[in-house]
Amino acid sequence: MPDPMRSYLDFEKPVAELEAKVDELRALAATGSDIGDEIARVEDKAAEALTELYANLTPWQKTLVARHPQRPHFTDFIEALIPEFTPLAGDRKFGEDEALVGGFGRFRGESICVIGQEKGATTESRIKHNFGMARPEGYRKAVRLMEMAERFGVPVLSIVDSAGAYPGIGAEERGQAEAIARSTDACLSLGVPNVAVITGEGMSGGAIAITTANRVLMFEHAIYSVISPEAASSILWRDGTKAQEAATSMKITAQDMLRFGVIDSILKEPSGGAHRDPTAMIAATGEAIARAFDELRNLDADEIRRRRRQKFLDIGRKLA
Repeated sequence: MPDPMRSYLDFEKPVAELEAKVDELRALAATGSDIGDEIARVEDKAAEALTELYANLTPWQKTLVARHPQRPHFTDFIEALIPEFTPLAGDRKFGEDEALVGGFGRFRGESICVIGQEKGATTESRIKHNFGMARPEGYRKAVRLMEMAERFGVPVLSIVDSAGAYPGIGAEERGQAEAIARSTDACLSLGVPNVAVITGEGMSGGAIAITTANRVLMFEHAIYSVISPEAASSILWRDGTKAQEAATSMKITAQDMLRFGVIDSILKEPSGGAHRDPTAMIAATGEAIARAFDELRNLDADEIRRRRRQKFLDIGRKLA
């Protein structure tokens, strides 16, 4: 049987079957059978199928990969890249929001402010973090942290992975749109460098609120859009079953975003996606983040703001 800890997507069925065969052969080999060559042959075939499959993903398939539950989460990046991380809670107006986590720590020996959505990895943690969908108090907490970071001259890192801001009645009553707008403005107004990394889903204003950065990096199979393919399908065709067609038409992939100048670079994922080798993906992300901050290191506050604003004004005016 395939690795019980690994979750396969529907389009990965051919790979799943090959890897299940590998597991069966390994179990047989454990009984004393001399089938090492056969195991190696099937392993190579599975690896080749996986590489070929992921080299030709459709936008809809990339959407499914971006949503894969085993992709690295915010807490995984914190544990691996940000020692001495101290989370801060509350927006000082209403309460705490667990979907958007933020605090201060160290990155490569220097102080840093980190904010981002946490979806949760188990049923309990997903409920706790509201599946990464922040309420107004989450975005107001982000503003509080960004203002604190600027006060002390600390750069800001955003790790983005959310299906969008929470659309509940209570969130709307507490000013969801206003909170998102103020968070977006806070990003644009920062006099310290900020870098954002879209690791999975970057959906709607819920993502833009913390992604308006000097440098925007994006995982190879992540997606970035103002609306989900399912919602776009329902609005455009009044048919939620046309999500695959919507995903293709919307231009939501990292490759589309780079071509339009919305992001600055794409971070290549391991064969089979970031969830196949999260340790390597997180390490590569750390290197990319370090390079991005190095490019901004010697700029003063006015130049940082000017370049950031010009970056977003240029979107749509020219193709990268």
